[in-house]
Formats: sequence, C-alpha cells, structure tokens
Amino acid sequence: MNVKDEIHAQIEGALKNAKFPINTPEELLAAMPQGAATKCKAGDVELTAGDAGKVLEATDFPFKSAKQVADVIVQRAGL
Repeated sequence: MNVKDEIHAQIEGALKNAKFPINTPEELLAAMPQGAATKCKAGDVELTAGDAGKVLEATDFPFKSAKQVADVIVQRAGL
C-alpha cells in the first residue's frame, strides 16, 4: 500500500464510528478519536486532523461518509 492509500485508510478508520452527515469543521474534529491531535502516519508522512482541516473549505460540507472525508483530504494535501 502506498502512502496515499495508507493515509486514506487511516482517515477512514479514524471516522469509522462517526455519525454522518458531518456539517461543520468543528463536528469533523469532534468525530476524530483524539480531536485535532488525531494522527495519520505512513512512511515519512505525518498528518494530524488539525493539519488536514486546513485544506478543507466551507463548501466541502456536509460530508456524508468517512470515504468522502478521506478522498478530499488526501487529494488536497497533495499525497
């Protein structure tokens, strides 16, 4: 599994118990197991939920699934 796929899988895993839809950045951070400090790491790439939130835009919300969140973050983070 490459870095992009690994980070994607970790984001989905972190949100496996989240209640969707998620309508705001605050709801998204609250859904992460350790809030903004939740980390995804693959190889030499480390991404916290707080860092990931910086690439999201108001128009991205609401999110309807963990996969959708992971797709947007991985694409925008340039992984």
